[in-house]
Amino acid sequence: MTRLAGKTAVVTGGGGGIGGATCRRFAREGARVAVLDVRLEAAEAVAAAARDAGGTAKALRCDITDRASVDAAVAAVERELGPVEVLVNNAGWDVFKPFAKTEPAQWERLIAINLVGALHMHHAVLPGMVARRAGRIVNVSSDAARVGSSGEAVYAACKGGLVAFSKTLAREHARHGITVNVVCPGPTETALFEDYKLGAGNPEKLVEAFTRSIPLGRIGQPDDLPGAILFFASDDAAYVTGQVLSVSGGLTMAG
Repeated sequence: MTRLAGKTAVVTGGGGGIGGATCRRFAREGARVAVLDVRLEAAEAVAAAARDAGGTAKALRCDITDRASVDAAVAAVERELGPVEVLVNNAGWDVFKPFAKTEPAQWERLIAINLVGALHMHHAVLPGMVARRAGRIVNVSSDAARVGSSGEAVYAACKGGLVAFSKTLAREHARHGITVNVVCPGPTETALFEDYKLGAGNPEKLVEAFTRSIPLGRIGQPDDLPGAILFFASDDAAYVTGQVLSVSGGLTMAG
């Protein structure tokens, strides 16, 4: 059974670890997947893998911090794949430093990518979803938004803002048949986590500490996330909106 058969899904940051895994899973579930990433070559590799597995996927370069780029990408998706029925806001970026050692220029980029970029994507696709009175939006936040994370103050602030934003949109658009939910990864082996380890100064010690603190005993892998994202994107979650789910091996157990 394919839970997204015939649906057009947009995934931002689709060329990365979690984004790529999500695109491939969505394609296997029957979706027409738009793989959006600022790195076109990475997006094309994911789209090719999805097509090789029998799915439908198209790569598009999109800088989510640039509204014109977002509008152009969404228009291309709707022209070539159909109206956007599922939106996964997954793109993200971080700087791993104590807040006092960061600079305003870094804050601006963090906010632009992790919060404003998601606002652009919502603003671009919501009118169509409202007109059709149907839609699924899944925002990928972080457990840093729920419990904080040393060295990620501005990132955590952005991701916390995304959680609050998602809950508000869930209330505003429930009457339009649109659901908005949030998935919060814990430490996951992605390029972002590699940067985090380097910023910590002692990567091996950091991984060892994380592994000891995770009840399931391992760092997450990108393929650990698509199942939760797929659930919120599918009709299995038709009566679920405004919810936040951690996928962190039990590292955080926020109520």
